[in-house]
Order: sequence, then C-alpha cells, then structure tokens
Amino acid sequence: MEFLEKEPLEILYKDKYLVAVNKPSGLLVHKSPIDKNETQFALQLVRDLIGQYVYPLHRLDKPTSGVLLFALSAEVAKEMSNLFRENEVRKEYLAIVRGYVDKEGAIDYPLKQMLDSKEQKKLGITKEPQDAQTSYECLETIELPYPVSRYKVARYSLVKLYPHTGRKHQLRRHMKHIFHPIVGDTKHGRGEHNQLFREKFNSHRLLLHSSRVTFTHPIEKKSISIEAPLDKMLLTLFDKFNWKVLL
Repeated sequence: MEFLEKEPLEILYKDKYLVAVNKPSGLLVHKSPIDKNETQFALQLVRDLIGQYVYPLHRLDKPTSGVLLFALSAEVAKEMSNLFRENEVRKEYLAIVRGYVDKEGAIDYPLKQMLDSKEQKKLGITKEPQDAQTSYECLETIELPYPVSRYKVARYSLVKLYPHTGRKHQLRRHMKHIFHPIVGDTKHGRGEHNQLFREKFNSHRLLLHSSRVTFTHPIEKKSISIEAPLDKMLLTLFDKFNWKVLL
C-alpha cells in the first residue's frame, strides 16, 4: 500500500521540545535504500507542516501506521535517545494475526541484524543475533467462514504487542516465529491470508499499528502518553468483526 498525501499529517502531540504525528501506512520515515524511488517521507512532511527542522527519534516500518515521535532540537533528541536506549519508552502496538493466540505470553528470541542495502550484503556485513523480547496479550478473536489452505475456516486474533527491544522488524519476525504472522506482512507473513484480506475486505496494508507511546518528558519530567487513532481500514475491519477495543 502506497501513501498518497491528501491532507496534512495528523499532529498527536506538540510542545516546545517534541512533536508526534500519526504516520499513515505506506509512508517512509526518511530516505532509505529500501525504496530508492520513494519521494515522500515523514521527516520532510513534518518539517514542512510545523515550519522547523525535526529529529527522528525512532523508526516505524513503511507499512506500519501510528505514533511517530520527533525532537525539535539536537539536545532533546540526545535526551530522548537515551530514554529509548535504556528501555524507558513504553511502546504499544495493535496487530491482527493469523490463528488464535494464547491469552498472553512473552517471546524471547534473538534476531539477526537485517541489512538495508545490497552493498552491505556484498561486503559480507553481518552481526551475531541480538537479544529481542516482546510481550503480547490477546484482545479479541474471530472465525471467518472462508477456507484457507487445508482449513475450512480462517481464524484470527487481535493482539496488543509490547516490544522490550528495538530490533528491525522485531514484531513481524517474532509473530512469525510463534506461527502467528501479522496479516498483510508480505515479507514475513503468509500469502494466503494476505490474499484473503485483500479479496474479502479490500485490505492492502500491513495490519500493524503503533497505538501508544509513553515516557517521562526529558525536560519537563512529566509523564507523557501519546495515542494514535486507527485509520479507516482498521476501523472498518474492527467494525466488521464487532471488535470493541479501546486503545
């Protein structure tokens, strides 16, 4: 799913030090060798929207939507980076995944670094697997009357995900590891389930949303909790599945 700018990004939070927006699915955070043909980036759109330079503090994959946080100065960016590094920023995601998951659980599975460019791969740049931990809880489930693969029906779960580390594609890779890949994931997911959602629900995006980011403000020292509303596609699916979930 490509991002097509029709209106300015939604600002979720702004003060003298930080700004957060609701990143749409299909929008890159900044220029990347992942997609050299892309011309729009959240970094430039936010800069143009507020009229000043911004410093990205974390990354959301191109197909992931939700809370995206920027600093308004290098000094604040450094302070916030320390919070991210020390795991003092709590991130919550919502995802629709294949199958029925346990009521709650934890995934502790090291992940190898993913290289961004062919040049890195040609040079043989590799790293040992890095520690990676994710907690999850199941919020809702649904059984759909559509045959998939060898099964007569299709089952899905709505899960809340809590990454405790920040590895590339961590949530997508961890959910694949426990055999509950995120629907719409064309790299780590299952094609037959992605196709079902495209055909039955016109869903062409990764069903992963950064719903909330919570931290202690690095300057004002107060607790900040930033929530990102669901987009139209996710709201439509929630309505069809009769899922009444608060962020």
